[in-house]
Amino acid sequence: MNIFILNAGRCGSTTFIEACRQISNYTAGHESRATLTGDRRLAYPENHIEADNRLCWMLGRLDREYGDNAFYVHLTRNRDESVASFVKRMDYGIMAAYREGILMGGKGQSAAEIASDYLDTLAHNITLFLKDKHHRMDFSLERADSDFIDFWHRIDARGDLEKALAAWRTRYNASA
Repeated sequence: MNIFILNAGRCGSTTFIEACRQISNYTAGHESRATLTGDRRLAYPENHIEADNRLCWMLGRLDREYGDNAFYVHLTRNRDESVASFVKRMDYGIMAAYREGILMGGKGQSAAEIASDYLDTLAHNITLFLKDKHHRMDFSLERADSDFIDFWHRIDARGDLEKALAAWRTRYNASA
């Protein structure tokens, strides 16, 4: 079974995958197919865990390819902290693309308003996508220790749980 960590970004997805690297019966990747197009974009190997915030823009394709035959995690972080992190990254990456491409410049709106709108959009996209999925869970960065243990058991993970939990004590890809 494939596992998808759906998220808006800036919420611990890199750390999530670092923890998953301690699972021996799954492979794990972070944005591992993000540069690909067409059928190759979602052609993940069987028993793979993937975190990629760009999947939130491809949920129709993800549903067509995997539907209810995958396990989905909705990874979130404290909203104010997520907004603050995205504000620091407003001029590049997904925030620049959202502001310039989706909001056509977002004129007259603060960076915090744009970041909030982005987070709302993705949260609603993920919630709608997950409404009919049977294999899913909500996962909060603030409860990572307990939520990861639940995740571990729900996917019948094998490997080194203690090393996986230790990964949550390191901040990967943190904003400056």
